Amino acid sequence: MRHIAIGALCLGTALTLSACGSSEEAEVNRALKSVNAIDETNLNDVMLSAADPAEAVRYFKRTSGEEPSRIDLRRGLAKSLIRDKRVREAVPAWKKVVAHPDALPEDHVGLAEALIRAGEWERAEATLDSIPPTHESYKRYRLEAMVADSNQEWDRADSFYETALGLTNTPSGVLNNWGYSKLSRGAYGEAEELFAEAITYDPEMFTAKNNLAMARGARGNYDLPVVPMTQTEQAQLMHTMALSAIKQGDVAIGKGLLRSAIDTHPQHFDAAVRALRALEENVAN
Repeated sequence: MRHIAIGALCLGTALTLSACGSSEEAEVNRALKSVNAIDETNLNDVMLSAADPAEAVRYFKRTSGEEPSRIDLRRGLAKSLIRDKRVREAVPAWKKVVAHPDALPEDHVGLAEALIRAGEWERAEATLDSIPPTHESYKRYRLEAMVADSNQEWDRADSFYETALGLTNTPSGVLNNWGYSKLSRGAYGEAEELFAEAITYDPEMFTAKNNLAMARGARGNYDLPVVPMTQTEQAQLMHTMALSAIKQGDVAIGKGLLRSAIDTHPQHFDAAVRALRALEENVAN
């Protein structure tokens, strides 16, 4: 009997050890799976931000094809296609994202952005209208403002731009867009103020500098704005103001600005040279 008891004890111990081994193995597998998930999440973030856009597209196409049920991989593909300027492919990619049962309101915002980039303004507006008003994000209101601009609903556009400003720590882009909206309405003074403010947040934003030059030129002010600029940018802004002057009939001022732009540019400034040559040929004829 004693032998049977000892045997049973040994058997029980063996089973316990076996069970412990299985439990520990399961724990290890779960831990490894968690680590892999973290590593993959980090890789996804890297591919979305730092990787070459075309490389990111290839990565997300492959991984989303392997695991089509995962919305994060679908979302990564859609975002990467936008980064790679493959807008026509991005629209259906975003549609697949919003069709997923785990889609978020911000995914609909992503689809609206892709539609705007594709020039499908009415569908973009309908997509934005479908998003609950309780969902507030910088991107949503920036897009709402752009749609309002396209409809020439100026009061709505101003309201959306102002709301978007309050939802971002990097306001240069929305200030530049708002300034361009004012410029298109003929509100040149307000446009100039918005472009100048955008540059204070991003001194390297040449688009805002160029828009500022256009706003000043539209008011007949052909002096260069006092903003940080490289020698090349100075020449380019002179060229922009020259074209603005010529458009408004101030041809002599325009020619002078073109000559200054050519002399200022550190390299051959072909666009300014061609514009000046065309002006001089017209005068000669």
